[in-house]
Amino acid sequence: MKKLPLIFALFMGIVLTTTSCKKKDDNKQEEATANTEVHDHDQVIPIDKGQFAAFFTKYPDLKAYEDQINELYEKHDHYIWHEKRGFIEFAEVLYNRVNQIGADGLPTKVPYKAKLDELFTDSGRGDKANVDSELLISAMYFYYTDKVIGGLDAEKSKQTGWFLPREKMDYVAYLDTLMRNPKKINADKDEMFSQYYNLKKGLQKYQDIKKKGGWATITWPDGTKAINPGDSSATVQQIRARLAAEGFIKSDNKSGVYDDELKNGVAEYEKRHFREFNGKITELIVKELNISVDDRIKAITVNMERCRWVTPAIDKQQEYIAVNIPSYRLRYVKDGKIFMTSNVVVGKELNKTVIFSGEMSYLVFAPYWNIPKSILEKEIKPGIAKNSNYLANHNMEYYNNGKSVRQKPGGQNSLGLVKFMFPNTNNIYLHDTPAKSLFNKDDRAFSHGCVRVQKARDLAIAITKDQAGWSESKVDAAMKGSKETYFNLKRKIPVYLTYFTAWADENGNVAFFDDVYKRDESLAHLLYNE
Repeated sequence: MKKLPLIFALFMGIVLTTTSCKKKDDNKQEEATANTEVHDHDQVIPIDKGQFAAFFTKYPDLKAYEDQINELYEKHDHYIWHEKRGFIEFAEVLYNRVNQIGADGLPTKVPYKAKLDELFTDSGRGDKANVDSELLISAMYFYYTDKVIGGLDAEKSKQTGWFLPREKMDYVAYLDTLMRNPKKINADKDEMFSQYYNLKKGLQKYQDIKKKGGWATITWPDGTKAINPGDSSATVQQIRARLAAEGFIKSDNKSGVYDDELKNGVAEYEKRHFREFNGKITELIVKELNISVDDRIKAITVNMERCRWVTPAIDKQQEYIAVNIPSYRLRYVKDGKIFMTSNVVVGKELNKTVIFSGEMSYLVFAPYWNIPKSILEKEIKPGIAKNSNYLANHNMEYYNNGKSVRQKPGGQNSLGLVKFMFPNTNNIYLHDTPAKSLFNKDDRAFSHGCVRVQKARDLAIAITKDQAGWSESKVDAAMKGSKETYFNLKRKIPVYLTYFTAWADENGNVAFFDDVYKRDESLAHLLYNE
């Protein structure tokens, strides 16, 4: 694997250790030795904290980091970035990393960048320690960790509909760890959510494509329903150039004939986006190919931001289920590897599936569907008003002393033959469905908010076999039973409902998905205009 930039590897390689709980005595010992690893005792320079207020008056855009800077120098009453012989090496590495912050998908408007550049010119290099230069570098550190590691604060991420739990990090303590363990600068650990690194590779690819001029717009011929193998046109020539620009075919031979090379390139494009290809190029495919390289770069950067909100601990979990709403895909990870994937149907625009996490604790076979009040009022009662046999026709009945309606178990039950429960206040769960044809559609936002799973039977077999040794026939019997059967999990399974409109593999090959809930633009605005 390609080595990460030094400061990035240093920062990311130790996120989990800095957030773990430690005994107070250990903390005291660590604080006492935090800088002896970096500074010789005769190189330490006392600092006058009385000058700090004047610094923040002079540099008001850094006031957001005032509390952290004060906390840092309460712990260390001397210069951190300067020695008598000049800047410590770590200051130079940090400055170089900040100069490359665009590679992390972030705006490059670093506060007081010109002043920082002046500090690190060949004629400077910190030969004369002063409070302004010291605090500028400390602020640079907190700016970097805040933007690259932390990302937007939790309240802003909630504005985009993201309710997965966010981990907090103490960047003051984090710096102590960095200073105490300089050898970690050569570490190459993926302790940030791994998808971040994959997208970062993808970002570099698309930035390179942009430097080469990107790609031109494809013109769809009027009156054409589809382009078939063997057809010849200027549009075919444009499609070939477009696919070559993104690497789906090796080179552009300028041919306007829809040949096997082009067919394989389109097939590979569709495969990356988890779609079947029948050989016909449609206007829908071309519409997607016409999305600009700038918009693709924006999609990657906003999804890198979402990665900052995901705990890196998920990469170390041996078992979990993750649903990515825009891709309409479920992944079941078992023993640290992808065990199975499945297409899913998610909530439509008016009934968005909520982005959050929970723990699957039980399954229900042959479930009742207890119809939510909103659906009862908007759909069921109007149906009853039009047809007195509506409930019987839909295998429904009153319960709860006639106050509520439920659909009885059976093949036509809207929840299908099994549901997977991870109790939550949103009343969202995974379930089977009798409407199998919906899984064949490209746009699969149809539900009232819950997640319909195409391979619900396979998922039930995998879980029950692992936890209780159930056979396939036992699962089938429970699914087709006339009454509800509960299966309580001995070991709860984490479930994550996520929202990524760009997803990359280990080589940085990116798949893009429709922004089904229109959230990318608002996130980009928060990211680039805060």
